Amino acid sequence: MSFRGFLERQKSGGRLVAIDKTISKKLEASGLLKELDGKPVLLDRIKESKFRVAGNVFSSKELVADYFGIKPAELIPKMIDAIEHPSKPNVVEKAACQEVEMGEVDLDKLPILFHCEKDGGNYISSGVVVVKDAEHGQNLDFHRMMQIGKNKLSVRIVAERHFDKFIRKNRKMPIAVCVGNGANVLLAAATSVALGQDELEIANTLEPLDVVRAKTFDAYIPADCEFVLEGTIDLEEKVNEGPFVDLTETYDKVRQEPVFTVWKVTHRKDAIWQALLPGALEHKLLMGMPREPTIFREVSNVVKCLDVSINPGGCSWLHAIVKIDKKNEDDGRKALEAAFKGHGSLKHCFVVDKDINIYNPLSVEWAMATRFQGDKDIVVIGKQKGSSLDPSSEPDTHQTYKMGFDLTKPLVAKGKNFEKAEFPNVDIKNYLGV
Repeated sequence: MSFRGFLERQKSGGRLVAIDKTISKKLEASGLLKELDGKPVLLDRIKESKFRVAGNVFSSKELVADYFGIKPAELIPKMIDAIEHPSKPNVVEKAACQEVEMGEVDLDKLPILFHCEKDGGNYISSGVVVVKDAEHGQNLDFHRMMQIGKNKLSVRIVAERHFDKFIRKNRKMPIAVCVGNGANVLLAAATSVALGQDELEIANTLEPLDVVRAKTFDAYIPADCEFVLEGTIDLEEKVNEGPFVDLTETYDKVRQEPVFTVWKVTHRKDAIWQALLPGALEHKLLMGMPREPTIFREVSNVVKCLDVSINPGGCSWLHAIVKIDKKNEDDGRKALEAAFKGHGSLKHCFVVDKDINIYNPLSVEWAMATRFQGDKDIVVIGKQKGSSLDPSSEPDTHQTYKMGFDLTKPLVAKGKNFEKAEFPNVDIKNYLGV
C-alpha cells in the first residue's frame, strides 16, 4: 500500500485530521503536528508551497498494524519473518514517483519544514536514502538533511553505519532521497541488517513492493513514494549541520557534514510531503520498533519471550520492557543479559511477568514497586559504549552505565502473595445506558 493509499484509508475510517486553513511551513506546521501527536494529520494548504503535507501518519503501533491489516501483537513476528526471509521486489518500467519532473531544482518550492526555533534551517526528516556501492550493493537508511541552498542540503551521517562506510570508501556518490513511503519501506530502512543486504527486500516481504530504476544512476527506489530527490553527496565538501532536535527531544550539536547537491526532483501528481516530527511519537516508533525483533530473538534464545516494547518514555531507544513466561528463578536475569545483546544502544531494561501490561507505564511501575528488591534484582552490565543520543553519556566516547531490572515475581512466594486481585467483569452499558 502506498503512503497516500494509507492516508485514504485513515480518511475513510474517520481517523485522519484534515486541516484546510493555510499553514506556514516555518514553525506553525510543526507546532500543529505536535499538538495533534498520535493522530494522522493532513495539511491541505501550505503558505510557501503548492504541495500538501501529511504528518503523524505512523505514530502508533495501532496505525502501523492497520497498514499491514494485522493486530499490534503480530508486528514483531511479522518483522522477524521479513528479516529472516527477504524477497526481491517487483521491478517496473514506469512509476508514480516519476510522473512529474521539476524543471530547475528549487528546494524552496517544497514544504520542507522548519520545526523548532533553534533549528539550523529547514529539515528533511522523513527521507529514506538509497545508495549503491559497487561491492556491497544497495543500502537504505534514514539521514536527516538541513537545507542550505536552492539545490543543496547538509546530510547528517552517523559514524559506522553502512552509508558512512560507503561514502568514506567512495568519497563522492550518487544518492536518491525518497519522501512519502509506506510503513513497509520505513520500517525496513530503520532496520539494522548485514552489510550487503538490500532493505527493499525486507520491505517487500512485509508488504509487496514495486521498485523502479532511479533517473540518474543504477539503483532501485520505491515506485509509489511521493517525492524523489537525486544527486551527489561529496565527502570533500562539508558545512555545518544543525542544531536539530534528536530522538531524546533535546538539541543535537552542530557538526561538519557532507553536502548533498540535488540535480533532479521527481514526484507524483498532486504529491503529498511526509513530515516526520523530530522527537515526536512517529520518530520514536520508527526508530525503536525495528529493534524490538532483535531483542525478542536474543531473549527467545534463553527463555520464553512473549513481547518487547521499546517505549517512548525511554526515548524509544534507551529503555526496553521485556515480557517473559518465567519458568526458572534465573529467567529474569538471563532475559536481561540477552536483551542488551539484542540492542547495543540499550541503557536500562526491565523484565516483567506475563500478567503485566508492558504498554501501560503504571502496570510496569506497579511490578517494580511490588516485585523488585534493589539488593538482588539488579543486573549490572557496567560502563560501556552506549548511544550518542543519550545526553548523559560521556561526550566523546558515549560511555554509559547500563543496568537491568528484574521485575518478575518469585516462582514460590514465601510471604505475601504477589498476584494482583481481579475484580468481576461487568458490562457498564447495563447500568449506565451508554
